[in-house]
Amino acid sequence: MTNQDRTSPLARALRSGLAVAALGLGLSGCISLAPKTPDTLIRLSPEKSAPAGTVSDGKLADAIVVLDPDADRSLDVLRVPVRVDASSLAYLKGAGWVEKPTRLMRSLLAETIRADTGGLVLEGGDYEVTGKTFVGGRLLEMGYDAPRHAVVVRFDAVITQRDNPEIRRKRFEAVVDNVEPKGPAVGPALNSAANTVANEVATWVKSQG
Repeated sequence: MTNQDRTSPLARALRSGLAVAALGLGLSGCISLAPKTPDTLIRLSPEKSAPAGTVSDGKLADAIVVLDPDADRSLDVLRVPVRVDASSLAYLKGAGWVEKPTRLMRSLLAETIRADTGGLVLEGGDYEVTGKTFVGGRLLEMGYDAPRHAVVVRFDAVITQRDNPEIRRKRFEAVVDNVEPKGPAVGPALNSAANTVANEVATWVKSQG
C-alpha cells in the first residue's frame, strides 16, 4: 500500500479544499463574481422644483397622483439603451442608471408638476385609490439614437380622473442632437430631454384642471 493509499479521507479532502482555494486565488485577477460598477451613473434632476419650505396641503381625495410609467423590457433595466437601427438595440458602454428609468421619470414628473401647479402631488403607492387626478402613461424611449447621434426621450402621457370614464392621452418627445456616445455626454443630455418632456407634461396637466 502506497503512502497516498494510506492517507485518510479527511486528509485528502483537506488537500483538495486547499487546492481549490489556491486555484481560486490564482484566478481572482481574471474573473469577478460581482458586476462591475459603471464609470458613469446617470440620474434625473428636476430643473423646476418647489422652493424649500413650500407647504402643499389638501385632501387626499383631491390630490394629483403620478404613477409609474409602463415601459418595454429594454427600458426596465439599469443600462442605457442605444438604438443601433430600426431592429437592433445595444447598451451604452460604461454608463448606467442609478435607478430604473421609469421610477426616475415618475419622480421627475411629480416634482415638476408639484412646482408648476402648487397643488398636492403624490407618487403612486398607497395613494393610487384615493387621489382625484392620475398621471401615468408609457415611457417609449429614453436613450441614445446612434444613427441620429442624439438623445431621445419619448413619453405617452395619460390623464384619468376618479369618477370620470374619459381618458386623455398625449405624446411628448424631446431630442438633444450632436451628442457623443459616451456616458459623460449622454447623461446631461438625457437629463435635459427628460426635463423638457416633464415641463410639457406639467403644463398639459395644469391645463386640464
